[in-house]
Amino acid sequence: MRILWLKSELLHPVDKGGKIRTYQMLKQINRVHDVTYLTFLDPKDSPESTQRAAEYCQRLALIPRSETQKNGVHFYSDLALNLGSKLPYAIQKYRSTEMRQAVERELSERNHDVVVCDFLVPSINLARDRRCPAVLFQHNVESMIWRRHYEVQTNKIKKAFFRSQWQKMYWYEREACQSFDAVVAVSRDDREQMRNEFGLTQVYDVPTGVDTEFFRSTRAAREPFELVFTGSMDWMPNEDAIIYFIEKIMPRIADWNPQVTLTVVGRSPGKDLKALAESNAQIKITGRVDDVRPYIDKASAYIVPMRVGGGTRLKIYEAMAMGKPVISTTVGAEGLPVRDGRELLIADQPEDFAQAVIRALSDLPFAAKIGEQARTLVCEQFGWERAAQAFMQVCEKVVNRRASKRAA
Repeated sequence: MRILWLKSELLHPVDKGGKIRTYQMLKQINRVHDVTYLTFLDPKDSPESTQRAAEYCQRLALIPRSETQKNGVHFYSDLALNLGSKLPYAIQKYRSTEMRQAVERELSERNHDVVVCDFLVPSINLARDRRCPAVLFQHNVESMIWRRHYEVQTNKIKKAFFRSQWQKMYWYEREACQSFDAVVAVSRDDREQMRNEFGLTQVYDVPTGVDTEFFRSTRAAREPFELVFTGSMDWMPNEDAIIYFIEKIMPRIADWNPQVTLTVVGRSPGKDLKALAESNAQIKITGRVDDVRPYIDKASAYIVPMRVGGGTRLKIYEAMAMGKPVISTTVGAEGLPVRDGRELLIADQPEDFAQAVIRALSDLPFAAKIGEQARTLVCEQFGWERAAQAFMQVCEKVVNRRASKRAA
């Protein structure tokens, strides 16, 4: 099958959840199918980013684009201009005449069997009146993320902004989803939400995967009172989670044992998080690292205190594959087939979350059992090959359905 895969960025470095999922699945798909990967090229992208694209596609097509720096004059100017737009800012900023023309050239000059729109963002540059069947790969329900930002925000100005973005995103996401031949979600929860809220009939889910050979504990020396969190810190739900944990949960744990430390591993930590770390010696921030495994390996527990988000958290599967006891909120573990008290611990209120962490740090046999059961689950059920096969089955359905309609 000839696939035109639309994305907003190159995949290397493979350093965040959306990139990891796409990279691992495309590696499997590209072994059997002919993938053309069309995306933006940012001036900050390294030559390695383009060279390594051969790992996941047969052919690479690039459209130059510069990202507006957050917190700069142009950024706030763009936000102000967006107030008068029907599009949410996260979609509008990627609208590109050059990209739309490149997509149209691909579809007119090359005989692609199916277009895959990876995340909602590329859909802004994909015409609705297209002959080629198209699949939307939804890693999140985007409007739900903005709704949750609105719900947890206390600053009145920011709350009003998030409410506006949530409403714009909802209507754009609904219309975009309905324009595709099929939508693929990454969990049953997301699938059912899109079916119910957007009125979709051709919506499917594919399992989340993890490389269980790569994410394997080395049995390195464990720090008895160290917690760890991994994730891109320039993604607002991750930043919100860690600031919330530091301000609301960590003081309760420190009352039990002031030796407990937290290591935050992930690229682009913001100034608010850096300020909290500077004022508290128990908090360590690494920034971007080449390999998260040593940090997970030496910690005694892995935390996922998410209040905002959607899709599925690959970070949880990675920690589970390494045999770590995971403490998560309900939102953090949303969409994953895991059970509280068996493969991980779930707690939503600050006091409950703190007590779950304390139990994982103090009851070592219990923590070890949780970690062992977690690794067993992901090893048995969640390989990337299975996820890629499920995705391609949807693509084949779409292509066959469109062919049947043309024949009729």
